[in-house]
Amino acid sequence: MNTTVLYHNPRCSKSRGALEILREKGIRPEVVAYLETPPDAAQLGKLLALLGLDDPRALMRKGEPEYEALGLADAALSKDQLIAAMVAHPRLIERPVFVHKGRAVIGRPPERVLEIL
Repeated sequence: MNTTVLYHNPRCSKSRGALEILREKGIRPEVVAYLETPPDAAQLGKLLALLGLDDPRALMRKGEPEYEALGLADAALSKDQLIAAMVAHPRLIERPVFVHKGRAVIGRPPERVLEIL
């Protein structure tokens, strides 16, 4: 994984805010528009590990219609099934996610990106 990456949705105010904060600090991350170029299952697995998250649901936007429609709250679903759902439906991925020097944080609120600088 690149040293400094922001998984970004330009339509999201939190994501735009995180990018602005980083740029103000002189950080120029590789910006990945993850709705256009979704991470694959391996990349999501690495992101979960960097975030220290065991349950993929912690990286999911539970308010998205796909979450309910796909029955993703079902405790019987495996980690791989949940990751596959995020790959197929990247809108489910929480945003923004900032990766820097082997660490990652979900930028909600946007100021959280500063925690790993």
